[in-house]
Amino acid sequence: MHGLLSILIWLPIAAGALILVLGDRNIAIARWLALVASLAALGFSVPLWSHFDATTSALQFLEKLPWIPRFNAYYALGIDGIALPLIVLTTFMTVPVVIAAWTVIEKRPAQYFAAFLIMEGLMIGVFSATDALLFYFFWEAMLIPMFLIIGIWGGPRRVYATLKFFLYTFLGSVFMLTALIYMYVKGGSYSIADLQALPLSLVEQRWIFCAFLLAFAVKVPMWPVHTWLPDAHVEAPTGGSVILAAVMLKMGGYGFLRFSLPITPDASRELDVLVISLSLIAVVYIGFVALVQQDMKKLIAYSSIAHMGFVTLGAFVVYQIVRNTGGVVGAGMGLDGAMVQMVSHGLISGALFLCVGVLYDRMHSRQIADYGGVVNTMPVFAAFMVLFALANTGLPGTSGFVGEFLVIIASFRASFWYSFLAAVTLVLGAAYTLWLVKRVVYGPVTSPRVAALKDLNGREFLVLGALALAVIGVGVWPAPLLKVMQPTIHHLVSQAIATKL
Repeated sequence: MHGLLSILIWLPIAAGALILVLGDRNIAIARWLALVASLAALGFSVPLWSHFDATTSALQFLEKLPWIPRFNAYYALGIDGIALPLIVLTTFMTVPVVIAAWTVIEKRPAQYFAAFLIMEGLMIGVFSATDALLFYFFWEAMLIPMFLIIGIWGGPRRVYATLKFFLYTFLGSVFMLTALIYMYVKGGSYSIADLQALPLSLVEQRWIFCAFLLAFAVKVPMWPVHTWLPDAHVEAPTGGSVILAAVMLKMGGYGFLRFSLPITPDASRELDVLVISLSLIAVVYIGFVALVQQDMKKLIAYSSIAHMGFVTLGAFVVYQIVRNTGGVVGAGMGLDGAMVQMVSHGLISGALFLCVGVLYDRMHSRQIADYGGVVNTMPVFAAFMVLFALANTGLPGTSGFVGEFLVIIASFRASFWYSFLAAVTLVLGAAYTLWLVKRVVYGPVTSPRVAALKDLNGREFLVLGALALAVIGVGVWPAPLLKVMQPTIHHLVSQAIATKL
C-alpha cells in the first residue's frame, strides 16, 4: 500500500486544479468530477483503515522523499491511530459538502468545488505529515481555500469575517513556526519523532509549550481566542461551515496530541491546570452564551466551542490522574474521550450545519424567530434535525454520548469539580439545543413561508441519511474506533508522563 497517503493528498488537489481549468463553462462536468474525486478519496481511505495494524503504535504507510535538503526537511508521511480516524473523517465529510452544493451554488460553482477539493487534500496532508516543516506547510496552505470560500461565497459581512479568521489563525501559527525553527536549530531535524525525543530544559519547554498553545488554542478554538469562529460560521456558506466545524477545528486538538504533550511533557504537566481551566470556561461559559443566540448558525458555532472544550480537557487531565493515582491506569481514558469527541463532533456539527443549510436554501433566513412548526411541512427533515440535536446533547446511543462520557469519567478521576463542571455542559447543551428545536421544528405554523416549505429532496435525504447512520453507528458500536486508537494513545500517555529533565 505504498503511496496511498500521497494519493489521498494529491488526488483531490489535482481534481480541484482540473476543475479550475474546466471553469463554469463546463459546470456539469466539473460537478461530476468533484463528486467522483471526493468519492475516490473516500474509497482510498477504506484500505487505509482495513490495512491498518491496530496492534502497534508505530507509524504506518510511511513515505519519505527529499524536499528541502539544505534544511534537512523531507516530504515524509505516515499515520498512527490518532491520525487515521481524522483522515477518514475528512474524506467522509467532503462528500456531503459536494452533494449539498450540487445546484445551490450559483456564483462561480466550479471554483467553489475546486476550493473544497484542494482544501481536502491539504487537510489530509496536515494529519499525514511526519516532518514538522511539511506539517506547517499544509497547516498554513489550507487557510487559503477557506479564506476564499468565506470571502467569495459568504454572507454580507464576509470580508470582516474572512480577515478576522485569517489574522487569528495565521498569527497563532507564527508562534508555532518560531518554536519549530528553534528546535530545528537545536536538534538539526524537522522530523516530528526527533522533535519528540529532543532533550529540552524546563525553561525551553515552557516557551515552546506557550508557542504551541497560542497556535492550537486559536484553531480549537479555546476561550478567549474563540471570537473569530462565530463570525466565520455565520458568514461562511453551508459547506464552509461544515468543513470548518467538522475538520478544521480538530487540527487544534490534533496539534496538542502530536506536539504539545510529547515534545513538552514537563511544561504540559506544570501548566495543565491553565489548559483545564480554559477548557472548563469554554464548556460552561460558552454554553450560557449559546442560550441567548437568535441566529441558528451562531448558536451551533458556540455549541462547537463548548464541545471542543471536552477535547482539550480530556487531553490534559492525564497529569491530574497520574498525580492522584500514582500510576497510569485510566490515564488514557481522557485521551480516548478526546479523540472520540473530535470524530463525533465532526459528524454532529457538520450535520447540524447542513440542516441549517437546508432551511436557509428555502427561506434565506437563519433567524430562529422566522421559523416555527417546520415539522408540519417537513416531517422527514424534522426527524433528522431532532436526531442530530439529541446527539448534540449527548444522548446515549449516539456518538455524542461516547466521547463526553469518557472525558467526564476521566475528569472524575482527576477531580470531582472538574467532572461536575464538565457535566454542566450536558444540562446547558440540552437547554440550548432542545430550545432551538422547540422554536424551529415544533409548535404551530406561524408563517406562510413555513407553510409553503417542501420536504427533503433525494439529494438532501442521502446526505443527512449517511450522517445519521454514522452518528448512530459510532454511538452504538464505538469499539472499532477505540481499537485503532488505543495502542497510539497508550504510547502517547507514556510520552506525556516521561520527564525530559
